[in-house]
Amino acid sequence: MDIILLLKTVLLGIVEGITEWLPISSTGHLILADEFIKLNMTGAFKEMFDVVIQLGAIMAVVVLYFHKLNPFSPKKNHREKMDTIVLWTKVILAVFPAAIIGILFDDWLNVHFYNPPVVAAMLIIYGILFIIIENRNKRIRRRPMNDLTRLSYGMALGIGVFQVLALIPGTSRSGATILGGILLGCSRTVAAEFSFFLGIPVMFGASLLKIVKFGLAFTTTELIVLIVGMVVSFLVSIVTIKFLLGYIKKNDFKAFGVYRIILGLLVIVYFAFIK
Repeated sequence: MDIILLLKTVLLGIVEGITEWLPISSTGHLILADEFIKLNMTGAFKEMFDVVIQLGAIMAVVVLYFHKLNPFSPKKNHREKMDTIVLWTKVILAVFPAAIIGILFDDWLNVHFYNPPVVAAMLIIYGILFIIIENRNKRIRRRPMNDLTRLSYGMALGIGVFQVLALIPGTSRSGATILGGILLGCSRTVAAEFSFFLGIPVMFGASLLKIVKFGLAFTTTELIVLIVGMVVSFLVSIVTIKFLLGYIKKNDFKAFGVYRIILGLLVIVYFAFIK
């Protein structure tokens, strides 16, 4: 096993673990990281790796929220168990829009949108939207819905529609769904948590689709790279999720919007004048 390849895999796992949960686009960052951290693997493997590495990240949500997401927990009373089941039905409902579009247009999206110019454009566009929406919320000063159990089926489906936007790399799945939740009246915390939960079936489904397309005939090196990437992204994701939940209790998302704009501009400069 090449130690350089292993170190590159660790770096990509760190990138995934940080960017999956912060609203700055994990897929976009992985595409950009590939310009500087070249994995000496086949193109088909790298395409699959960029998606399946997210399984490590999503397992962090399962671990951190296991009690909250488990409808059979003996520590819950009957009402709490029913609330958990209802929450899962809302999550499943919200998955459908992106799942349908993703399955139908997966190959087309890969061909037309998985490239640095699209990533740069989406980073800037959604960075501007974050700033505009947060400024709008301060002007309106309405009281957001801050109880996840009060999230309606309509709001859940609406957030799921926003998730469709994240099929374009550079958008950010968490960014699109959190923005959608805020626009629909959720607090930042409720929008973030529902976004986390929504990622569980989405990422498992997307990973399964990529693995089936790639095939199960992994070489030893490919298997090690995949496992290391997922383990690192899992560990980093736990830290990142805790950080984000603490951050949004006292701050808005404008800082992430500014970061996206700066990064998008740097990408444009790099590909237009340096590369």
